Amino acid sequence: MLSLIAPTEIFKDQVTSDMFMLAIFYGVATVCLLFVVGAVGLIDAGLVRRKNLLDTWIQKLACALIAGGALTFIGYGIWEIQYYQALGIPSPVSQAIKDWWLFGSNVTTFSHRLDPKISPEADVYQVFMAFFVAYAMVAGALLHSAGLERVKAKPMYIICAVAGGLIVPINLYLTWGSVSPLTNRGVHDYIGIYSLYITVGVWALIIAWRAKPRLGAFTADARTMGPVPHNLGLSAVGVMILMFAAPFAFLGCGYIIPGTGYFGISLTESGFGIVVLNVFMSYVGGGLGGAIIAYRTRNPIMGLIGVAAGYIGAGACLDIGKPWQVLIVSFIAPFVVWSTYLVLSRRGIDDKKIVPLALGGGLYGALVAGIVGWGDKTGGFFGLTGTYAPQHATINLGWQAIGVVVIVAISAVSGLVVIVGLEKTIGLRVSEDDEIRGLDAAYWGAPPPPYADHELGAPAQAGSGNGQAVGAGID
Repeated sequence: MLSLIAPTEIFKDQVTSDMFMLAIFYGVATVCLLFVVGAVGLIDAGLVRRKNLLDTWIQKLACALIAGGALTFIGYGIWEIQYYQALGIPSPVSQAIKDWWLFGSNVTTFSHRLDPKISPEADVYQVFMAFFVAYAMVAGALLHSAGLERVKAKPMYIICAVAGGLIVPINLYLTWGSVSPLTNRGVHDYIGIYSLYITVGVWALIIAWRAKPRLGAFTADARTMGPVPHNLGLSAVGVMILMFAAPFAFLGCGYIIPGTGYFGISLTESGFGIVVLNVFMSYVGGGLGGAIIAYRTRNPIMGLIGVAAGYIGAGACLDIGKPWQVLIVSFIAPFVVWSTYLVLSRRGIDDKKIVPLALGGGLYGALVAGIVGWGDKTGGFFGLTGTYAPQHATINLGWQAIGVVVIVAISAVSGLVVIVGLEKTIGLRVSEDDEIRGLDAAYWGAPPPPYADHELGAPAQAGSGNGQAVGAGID
């Protein structure tokens, strides 16, 4: 087929071996992000009641796909604005979106047809757009987790579309990328603590607050046992898949420069070996911290999600931290997550996984990176000078805190507008009858589970809210 293409129409610099290897690398990282979506689904599948299992999976997948699909319209173009600004391209905002929206020339043209002087490494950036789609899918899956067993599908789908298509990309533009407005001044991130975890954590808090607790979560209800996990074995499998997929997905959060080295997405000096080792140190530290909490509180779920707490807590510094530093940071992270859970429980907020992990762990991770990486060089872009010169900025706690304030403010304002707006119009909460009967039966006509956890007079194990019983734990 290539013989049918005139040589003058092929830009050979776009199809070198190095370009193909880079595209394959980011393709593998993208697929691993999809495994993260599946892992989140398995964790939730074990934590919900059996009567809501089918609906949980359907909503989870739909939320992930809607968030990822929404990003393709202009989300990737929004992120690319920073590079157009740094490179001095005229009308950078409109041009970036024009080139990289779903119907843009850089998205609809084969890489060998694109002039590398205008669109260098086209294949790589096209694959990286798919990486962003998977990134938004993770956000959608996590947002769905905040409203388990009680939020209607329609408002949740709208929430995921707005978050994935607009809010996450805006926060990515501000904080993730070597020439983003905040990164170029010293804000450092690696796996997306600001744009993914803190953003999702704030929206999850608003969802859980406005949707109110599940029946029997904090106050005994004679009609239900409350939100008691039905199969923690599924959740354990989800955690194991997460552990396998995350290292490869995280390596996609950086630049590979053949013959030079590997750099974090903020243009921080890094290396494949140290990043992978740091990821495993975060598993060890987070897992041990979570296990201590689990045994002390008799809550097995903390023994499972301690791993996630560890890598989120160390997520912003996995590319720059020393392994022993990551071990310490990740060990502390589950205690931050557990403390966040206790605060939420005392205030009657029924989200004991996403908000503690994403918001509590995310805030901790963003700030501690300013300590671990204090003074490290960051920001800028290869071959540029002046305000965008490579590694002209330095990491410090002050700029990390400024980044937190900016992202929390944007996420809070946008989340309140969208979620409260939906609550006041189409409503968030399923009916009590449907919640008690089970969403599988209410929406899909599925037969009742082999045991009835909604019988009148059933004990409300989750009513104490003290975290001692399995049903009162992080679910």
